[in-house]
Amino acid sequence: MITYLLKRFLLMIPTLIGITLLVFAISHLAPGDPVQASMGGSAMGGGMDSGGGGNELDMQEQLERRRKELGLDKPLYVQYARWVGGMATGDFGKSTKYNAPVRDKLLPALAVTAELNLYAIFLIYLIAVPLGIHAAVRRGKPDERAAGVGLFALYSAPSFWVATLLLFYLCNPEWFYVFEGSGLHAEGSDSMPFIDWLWDAARHRVLPVLCMTYGGLAGLSRFARAGMLEIIRADYIRTARAKGLSEKVVILKHALRNSMIPIVTLMAGLLPSMIGGSVIIEFIFNINGMGLLGFEALLSRDYNMIMAIATLSAVLVLAGMLLSDVLYTIVDPRISLEG
Repeated sequence: MITYLLKRFLLMIPTLIGITLLVFAISHLAPGDPVQASMGGSAMGGGMDSGGGGNELDMQEQLERRRKELGLDKPLYVQYARWVGGMATGDFGKSTKYNAPVRDKLLPALAVTAELNLYAIFLIYLIAVPLGIHAAVRRGKPDERAAGVGLFALYSAPSFWVATLLLFYLCNPEWFYVFEGSGLHAEGSDSMPFIDWLWDAARHRVLPVLCMTYGGLAGLSRFARAGMLEIIRADYIRTARAKGLSEKVVILKHALRNSMIPIVTLMAGLLPSMIGGSVIIEFIFNINGMGLLGFEALLSRDYNMIMAIATLSAVLVLAGMLLSDVLYTIVDPRISLEG
């Protein structure tokens, strides 16, 4: 196991270098000027056209000075070397949009998105796996068919539509004012007693987490159902039943672990999704997370922010794939990573 992990870590290095080159190239080939966008974009350009020559020269000097401050006047290979060197020490450069270190904006947004996604992922697996097992065992029964219809309805419901309905009906004094629909805390929540603070935090988080959960729950439950259906037809399951074991023991002890392999495979995509965030959900509920931060970075052509988010996502994809491989050996001891 240790030898395999060391080999995978060594293979990750050239892969990560290739990803950083690709991310850097795509970011810098994108149309638009990040410095001009951070200093007013098209509005500034209009000022150039309508003003005199002196104003135009002053603005050009400001642009050149700003590019020099950010190191954008250097050749691309120098910019790339500086960026990779800084990234290796945890310095992702300076944001052109916020005129602040990328890390100062990235870490708070990452904490918010990771927290919400941890809740969502926990709920998805807590509900979807038992639901999928129940659907496989009760295949063809009326309750299983009804649950299947309900899950397909959830899977097909757009998150923005569900979020809007929840806001309108559950955050509206004219209907049911049960939850809060903006941000993660009320103003002045820092001075609340702990119980009140906890209640306020829960009221702000329930609806965003619900909108981030139901689609994944519906999809994962069908994967769990399909995996269990394949396993319970196997010969060793029939043998276990023929030995007189109860159905509960057969399902939970003999079938469950092997049916989890497809579920473990899906876990490779969970880590990057934790920082990707949801632009729509974060926008609707006014949450300053990674999804909204990345969307704003794209609009403002904030190279350093875009590259930091993309590189961090790539690292988590590689880590997720490695985690899946390790979990395979836990779920099914017959799998050998050394081989």
